[in-house]
Amino acid sequence: MKKVLLAIAVAATLPAVAFAWEPSGDVNIIVAYKAGSGTDTGARVLATEASKYVGKNVIIQNLPGGDGKIGWTKLINSKPDGQTLGYINIPTFTTLAAQPNAPFTIVDVVPIANHMTETGVIAVKADSPYKTIDDLVAAAKQKQLKSSTNGVKASNHTAAQLFSKSAGFDYKAIPYGGTADQLLALRQGEVDFTAAKVADVAPLIKGEKPELRVLAVFAPERDAELPDVPTLKEKGYYPEWYGSARALVAPKGTPPEIIEFYVDAFKKTMNDPETIKLHQNGGMTIDFQDNKQLGQLLKDQDKFAREVINKLYD
Repeated sequence: MKKVLLAIAVAATLPAVAFAWEPSGDVNIIVAYKAGSGTDTGARVLATEASKYVGKNVIIQNLPGGDGKIGWTKLINSKPDGQTLGYINIPTFTTLAAQPNAPFTIVDVVPIANHMTETGVIAVKADSPYKTIDDLVAAAKQKQLKSSTNGVKASNHTAAQLFSKSAGFDYKAIPYGGTADQLLALRQGEVDFTAAKVADVAPLIKGEKPELRVLAVFAPERDAELPDVPTLKEKGYYPEWYGSARALVAPKGTPPEIIEFYVDAFKKTMNDPETIKLHQNGGMTIDFQDNKQLGQLLKDQDKFAREVINKLYD
């Protein structure tokens, strides 16, 4: 009996065991674009599978508008308690953050993990008279063509700028609410071409009656998903890789233990065979990078936005 009492007394003097943090309820992930957009689609596939590792429902909250400003401003003003996260599109996020009088900067978010890295493409409608990227450039030098974008200075607008500047032509950029809307505009014949990402156009270039045709990709080497499509570099245009990273972040001030929890949860999610299969079926490729790697990516893209992207619109 004395031994039992002694054990209890000793235990009472020991520090409490520190349990790992976990969310107390549903976790919201803010997506700054409408449902059905390329960014939204990727976020939903990830969120569905993440629930089993997060231990709570992971819910996508769409807050479109302002080319991403509305959703991301809401994100940085959310409580840093781990219940609200953000799904950002880079370089759109870093481009907006690099603008004068921007409502946020890259230090207003804490990196968690990169989800996907997607290569940019130039696409036209399937029945377009422009069969090759050279056809498109030749026509654009004869008359001003129109291109749909996912917003002013957003990722796909920047892609169109990189392409047009390197090819030596001017065009009229028409901003839409997001990638889904810009692709719809192309499919409906409202514009002549567009710039998007491989995963965005994948469902629209397959089947017996494809709606779009990809003319070129933004990469030094051909994309494995589109082996028959030339690169812009091959054709003497923009020679570097350009595309988009889609990543998870938290509001500034989120404690390290919360970040660690989510890094682990999303790493497990992205390594899950079922998650990988769902991404492959949707034409998406997972590119997991942890919080430190994502932090460096944000810094690099912030520099790219200030030194390269901003000059495209001078």
